[in-house]
Amino acid sequence: VQLVESGGGLVQTGGSLRLSCTASGRTYSSHIRGWFRQAPGKEREFVAAIRQNSGNTYYSDPVKGRFTISRDRTTNTVYLQMNNLKPEDTAVYYCTGGSTYPPRDKWGQGTQVTVSS
Repeated sequence: VQLVESGGGLVQTGGSLRLSCTASGRTYSSHIRGWFRQAPGKEREFVAAIRQNSGNTYYSDPVKGRFTISRDRTTNTVYLQMNNLKPEDTAVYYCTGGSTYPPRDKWGQGTQVTVSS
């Protein structure tokens, strides 16, 4: 089973992007799916998570009010809608899954998001 991200790219400050994460291979189920990011020279940090059953969501303070995590249980896909992007959001974004919060058991390969000023 692999987690495969898509949707990264280059956007100007104030713009939007939507990241997608699909589980490929045999059926993958996890209690919680999420997103982390890592900027150059910085540690990897939690961004957002969603509980598969309840749909409850969690956000880090820097993205609260600008990012929205959602899921499509029929396709086992998780999305991260990112609005009002800032240069400090520039990072490699990783999709994750796990049994506990924050989810760290399985990781995707990452997708680059670059926000130009």
